[in-house]
Amino acid sequence: MLTIDSEEALADLVSTSRAVLVLYGGESCGVCQSVKPQLEKLGRDEFPELLMLYVDCQVSGPLCAARSIFSLPVIHLWFEGQRFGEFARVFSIGEVRAALERPYSLAIQQGAAE
Repeated sequence: MLTIDSEEALADLVSTSRAVLVLYGGESCGVCQSVKPQLEKLGRDEFPELLMLYVDCQVSGPLCAARSIFSLPVIHLWFEGQRFGEFARVFSIGEVRAALERPYSLAIQQGAAE
């Protein structure tokens, strides 16, 4: 999972990548630190072409505020530069997996066809 600390870097990666998961978390957020390795494993095992980004809101507060992130953890899913889904505070890895499956397969198939 790549750590991002600027709006420019985040906007660039989201707009140029087919499939992106952004985890907004914090070093002192126990849930965030628990979810992060589970998401990394999910990406590695089931969605290998999914770009996974991490924003530490306790370090990059203005970036999180600009994205209207005021509670942790939050996950944003992006496909082809468009925000597709959001999970905030209470969610399961299974819910994230289910939300990724169809749009991920379509985005990756489309990329292979080009």
